[in-house]
Amino acid sequence: MNVYDQAHGLAQAIKESEEFKQYSRLKSSIDANEELSKMVKDFQAKQFEVQAKQMMGESVGPEVMNQVQELYQIMGRDPLAAQYMQAEMRFSLMMNDVYKILGEAIGLVNQQ
Repeated sequence: MNVYDQAHGLAQAIKESEEFKQYSRLKSSIDANEELSKMVKDFQAKQFEVQAKQMMGESVGPEVMNQVQELYQIMGRDPLAAQYMQAEMRFSLMMNDVYKILGEAIGLVNQQ
């Protein structure tokens, strides 16, 4: 069994998954709309900022959390943005599950 062949097989399975197809299709639609693309990128940047601070043990002020929540609510009002956020979440969950399975298989993650 060649590890690289298996990795390419996994990559192909991911590309063929419904989660990836839907995410990719919606991302293309978002990218085609300059205003919506900017809004999504702003939200993701703010969300990343919050996550980075939390991972470093820094406290996140209520004003920043309110900004993230407001951006989320604004995006949720746009049907395409809402669909994209849901598809992105489903794809991320699938990828997290794959990482967990791989980590458990080689002993990097404790099995629970």
